[in-house]
Amino acid sequence: LSPSEHFRLDLQKVNERNNLLDLVLIKSLDRETMSEHRLLLTAIDGGRPSLSGTMELVISVLDVNDNPPVFNQSVYKVQLAEGVATGTLVVSVSAMDPDEGINSEITYTATHFLPLHGKDLIDVNPNTGEITLTAALDFEEVSVFDFRIEARDKGTPPLSGHCSVELEVLDVNDNAPEVWVTSLSVPVAEDAPLGTVVALLSVSDRDSGSNGRVRCAVWPSSPFGLVSTFEGSYSLVLREALDRERVSEYEVEVRAEDGGTPPLRARRALRVPVSDVNDNAPAFAQAVYTVLARENNAAGAELARVWARDPDEAGNGRVSYSLWEGASASGSRSASSYVSVDAESGRVWALQPLDYEELQVLQFEVRAVDAGEPSLSGNATVQLFVVDENDNAPSLLPPAGGGAGPWAGGAGESSSSSSGWSLWAWASWGSPAGQVVAKIRAVDADSGYNAWLRYELQEARGKGAFRVGLYSGEVSTARALEEADGPRQTLLIVVRDHGEPARGSVLRGPISGIDGGASPSATTNVWLVVAICAVSSVFLLAVVLYAASRWSPRASVLSGPGPTTLVCASEVGSWSYSQRQSRSVCVAEGAGKSDLMVFSPNFPPPAGSALKETPQDPPTLLDT
Repeated sequence: LSPSEHFRLDLQKVNERNNLLDLVLIKSLDRETMSEHRLLLTAIDGGRPSLSGTMELVISVLDVNDNPPVFNQSVYKVQLAEGVATGTLVVSVSAMDPDEGINSEITYTATHFLPLHGKDLIDVNPNTGEITLTAALDFEEVSVFDFRIEARDKGTPPLSGHCSVELEVLDVNDNAPEVWVTSLSVPVAEDAPLGTVVALLSVSDRDSGSNGRVRCAVWPSSPFGLVSTFEGSYSLVLREALDRERVSEYEVEVRAEDGGTPPLRARRALRVPVSDVNDNAPAFAQAVYTVLARENNAAGAELARVWARDPDEAGNGRVSYSLWEGASASGSRSASSYVSVDAESGRVWALQPLDYEELQVLQFEVRAVDAGEPSLSGNATVQLFVVDENDNAPSLLPPAGGGAGPWAGGAGESSSSSSGWSLWAWASWGSPAGQVVAKIRAVDADSGYNAWLRYELQEARGKGAFRVGLYSGEVSTARALEEADGPRQTLLIVVRDHGEPARGSVLRGPISGIDGGASPSATTNVWLVVAICAVSSVFLLAVVLYAASRWSPRASVLSGPGPTTLVCASEVGSWSYSQRQSRSVCVAEGAGKSDLMVFSPNFPPPAGSALKETPQDPPTLLDT
C-alpha cells in the first residue's frame, strides 16, 4: 500500500496460495481537510523475477456535521449617528461552516440584548446576516447597544457559533439647552442692596461634548446679571439700583446657547416685580396756585382744587391734604377762618362769603402728607385773589373841612330814588356860562370800573341853566342866568358807577339866584346904585360912630360878616379804586390852585332859602 497516515493493510494468510487483505483506518479522517484519498495497492509474487500487479484504491470521505459555524470576527463594532433613518444597514455579519450540504447551511439570530429594548431597534436577516435599523436612535436615551449574533447550521445535531456586536450611537446636536428656575425671591424691594440674589437657575444640555457645553447670558444686561456658582448653576443678582417709580416690573430673559454646529438656543423668562418703598414725597402740580374768586360767593362754594402726586403705591402714595395756617393780606384774620381743604380730594371750600372791601388777597399753604412709614410731605402756596363785584353804590362825601358845605341832609340812595343829599348853592343873575357854583364829591367802595363814577344831571324838558361835569362832578352854569330862570332851581344829579349792573345815588340840589338884572347894562346900573348907597352908608356910619363915641361909652356893632360857604372844585375827577384812595381827592384847606372858593355875601339869603347848618350823616350805600 502506498504510504498513508490514515490507512494500512492488514494481511491475513488463509492458505499457502491465498492471503486475506484488510484496509484498516488507523487515523480519523477529516473531510474538510481531504475529502478523497487515492491509494496504490501493489501485489508481488515470490517468483524470480517476481511479478506484481497494482490497483488504485479511491476512498471518498463522507461529510459529518462536525464543524460549527465560525464568524470572521468575534466582535463587530459599529458607530451610527443618532437620528439616522430607519432601514439603514447597521452591519452585515458572516459565519463559515466547512461542512457541506445541509451541515453547512447557516441561519442568523440576535440574542442577549443590553439594554433589553435594543431588540426593538434592529432586525437580523436570518439568511444573510444583515442587521438593519428598525427605529430611531437617541444618544440621550442610550448611547451604546450590545447584543450577540448566533449562527446555527442545519446539521444533526446542529452546531452553532457566536459573535458580539457593539453599536455606539454618535451624538448629534439635536437638543437645545434647558434652563430651570430652582429658586425665585420676588418681589425685590426698590432699596435692595447691590448683589442681592433674585433667583437661582440650573442649566443643562443632554448632548455631549461641545454640543453639551452651554453659555448663558441675561437680557437686558441691566439691572440684573448672572453669576456662575458651579457647573450648570447660576445666580441672578442685582447689579444696579432699582427705582419702582421708573420701572415697576422687569421682564428678565435668561438666554442659553450650546457649542454645537449650528448652535441651539433656549430662553427662560422671569418676571421680577419691584416692591415700593416710601422714597417719594408728595409733589404738587404747581408750587404756587393763583385762584380768582368773586366776592359774595356762597359759603361752601368750591374755590379751587389742589392736587399732589405721589408716585409711590398703596399707602406710600395715598395723599391727604390739610391747611397750614396763614394770614390774610391785611393780617387781621387767619386763613382757616375763610377757607378749608378737603383731606381726600384737595378741594378748597369757602367757609363764608368773601368781601373784596374787607379782603383782597388771601395767601395760605396746603400741606400734602402720604401714609408711608415714615410719612413724607410737600407744600404748595395758594394765592386767593378776591375779584370785585359791583355790590356798592356810590357814596356822597361831606364837604371838605367838615362844615355844612354846599349840600346837607339825607343819605345817598339808588338812582331809582327821588330823595338824597340836598345841594345848596348860590349863583348871581347874569353869571356867565361855565361859572362853577358847586362841586359834588362821591366815592365807591368797589374798585376798577365798578368804582369809576360819572355824574349826570336829570333835568326837565328844555335847556336847563346848569350842567354837571361828567367825571369832575362840578356844577356850573350852562348859560348866563336870567331873571326868567327864577329865584330858585332844584337840580336832580345822579352819580353812577360803570359796573354791571350800574349802581347810583341821587343828589337834590336847590340853587338860589341873587337879583342882578337880566342884562349887562342893567347889572351895571344896579352896581352903580349899590356903590352910591354904600358910600352914603359909610358916610352916615362914620357920622353915627363919631357921635356915639362922643355921647356913648360903647357902641354895638351893627352888622358882621355872614357865614362862609366853601366849595371844592378840583378837576381831579372822581376815578377811584377804593374808598381809602378817593378820600384824598378834595381837601378843605390848602386846596390846589384849581380849587374855587365861593363866599356868601354879607346879607341874609332870601326867605325860605337860608343855608342851614345840618350835621352830616354818613353816606348810605344802596343798590340801584
